[in-house]
Amino acid sequence: MDNFINKLNFDFQTNQLVLKSISFIDSFKGKWNIVESKENIFLKELRKIATIESIGSSTRIEGAQLTNEEIKQLLEKVKITELKSRDEQEAIGYSDVLEIIYENYENISISKNYIQQLHQSLLKYSTKDDRHRGVYKNLSNKVVANYPDGTQRVIFNTTEPHLVESEMNHLIEWTNDQLNLKSLHPLIVVGLFIYEFLSIHPFQDGNGRLSRLLTNLLLLKNNYLFIQYVSFENLIEQKKKTYYEALMDGQKDRNSEKERVNKWMLFFLQSLEALIHRLEQKYDVFKTKGGYLNERQKKIKEFITSNQPIKLSDLVNSMPDISINTLKKDLQYMKTEQIIESVGKNKGTVYVLKDN
Repeated sequence: MDNFINKLNFDFQTNQLVLKSISFIDSFKGKWNIVESKENIFLKELRKIATIESIGSSTRIEGAQLTNEEIKQLLEKVKITELKSRDEQEAIGYSDVLEIIYENYENISISKNYIQQLHQSLLKYSTKDDRHRGVYKNLSNKVVANYPDGTQRVIFNTTEPHLVESEMNHLIEWTNDQLNLKSLHPLIVVGLFIYEFLSIHPFQDGNGRLSRLLTNLLLLKNNYLFIQYVSFENLIEQKKKTYYEALMDGQKDRNSEKERVNKWMLFFLQSLEALIHRLEQKYDVFKTKGGYLNERQKKIKEFITSNQPIKLSDLVNSMPDISINTLKKDLQYMKTEQIIESVGKNKGTVYVLKDN
């Protein structure tokens, strides 16, 4: 039997839970992709929030200390030449790769070259990683959990350096074959890929961060577009103990006939379910508020609330420091996000708040 398939030989109860999770995730996927196709403007704000959470959480899991607010400030005024701390270097590296994946996932294949290129970009600004950036490890390493008090705990041993190339080649070939053949559900394939990648730990450093980036890449490539708008990394940070326990449950029987990924697969799929619930809540908040408003647009909303119905000319007179073109764009955005509605045409158009 295929060694990978053997690890997926679930007991009856696990199989039922897996099927239930997949059904829920795929049902949401279909609904969300309709939302995505409408290109709601405020989705950009959801992605921005999720990106900051992802960068902060994924680097903190590995021992960094930057808060989400510090990540936000860093991204807003980043100057590469001023990245002095390792935490800042890792955060900007993660940000760069995440953006590469978001913008180019359709064209990034699951291959040795691309995985190594992503690793190189991830550690691009990390001066201490110059020697092993973008190449497989040549020294043994371990999966280590980092805790807030600075302590570490070895979770499990990993593939020895001389076996990494062959094991990674086998994993990459199997993953691509399964995704092309579609004989296994893609979520099962993605879940197993991540488990195997972490078990091999092919690079000297950055494996945990890269595994989470590859999770995003594989989900996007398989049309789970919602993953851009909610942070998987943040959920893992919050459930770090369960995350490591799920990995260790399979690892305890590594390279034996008894190795199973039951707990890991359930953790992976149920985490996606939890992310969907989070995204639904965030999306409902945005719909209730009518999307994201910047400070200028909030003032426009306040003006309309106090003076409705209003004309564009009323707005121009009340905000003389803002150009008419900017105000027109704001009104159009607020209409698109169903915050306001217009009645009439051309100069006779008036604006009122939309009833929710």
